[in-house]
Amino acid sequence: MNSQPVAQIPGVYHRRIGDIVVTTISDGYLDGTLEVMRNVDVEKARQILTDSFRPARRTSVNTFLIHSKRRIAIIDTGSGNYLQPTAGFVQRNLASAGIDPKSIDTVLLTHMHPDHSAGLTDMSNGQLLFPNAELVMHENELAHWFDDGAMAKADERSAKLYFLSGREQVAPYKNRTRLFREGEVFPGVTAVPSLGHTPGHTAYLVASGNDQLMIWGDTVHVPEVQTAFPEAGMAFDTDLAAAATARKRMFDRVSADGILIAGMHLHFPAFSRLARRGNAYALYPEAWVHAL
Repeated sequence: MNSQPVAQIPGVYHRRIGDIVVTTISDGYLDGTLEVMRNVDVEKARQILTDSFRPARRTSVNTFLIHSKRRIAIIDTGSGNYLQPTAGFVQRNLASAGIDPKSIDTVLLTHMHPDHSAGLTDMSNGQLLFPNAELVMHENELAHWFDDGAMAKADERSAKLYFLSGREQVAPYKNRTRLFREGEVFPGVTAVPSLGHTPGHTAYLVASGNDQLMIWGDTVHVPEVQTAFPEAGMAFDTDLAAAATARKRMFDRVSADGILIAGMHLHFPAFSRLARRGNAYALYPEAWVHAL
């Protein structure tokens, strides 16, 4: 007798952007409360999620492979073995996709929060999980998270979770780190600084031929709520007002230009369109395709 399945099929999804193939690699998800949201009534936020058949703040965590010019980059690395047991599956899902982490030559970080950078290094032994990769990020990220003065102003939890742990995650890549302000950072990939969530938070525009994809990082964490209330932010935004301004700017850009979007916290596999609806926006996940 066949036993019932106990695990989901690994989270891997491919999408062609011109001559470039972008692959969503799921790291899993993180559960939390709505009390960390700011500039929005929590009960209104809860009702939006209930009406969307999502009664809890379950946050997808995605990373993205970029296959371009016979090279492979990964945008963000997931949470490694650092956060909840429902996340930390990037390495497993890379294996399912047939990708050896040693073949990845570039890691592009949107920012240095642990659900994005903790998958750089095995936190139990300091081993590099992308041993042949150059680490690439906005220059403001290192400047901020290695600033002892900024860390001294943080509460104890934030100092450990963001400052100290972030330093530990990137330290093994010290001699292979490249910083940027803007511009092309990988073949077909242009950095689009979207500062506020962190001082160096960056989106990445993937372009090939007539096709474009904006991988917008942490523009949203709770998609249903923040598209309805673009001013809504998170307690862990470094600069709440700047993050809201950057979010509205990004919303305006991708909706006005009809750009395909993906994000680290859009529901897997994340490829979507955003449309303006009065003072709010609506998110429309793209239909899956079987073949590239």
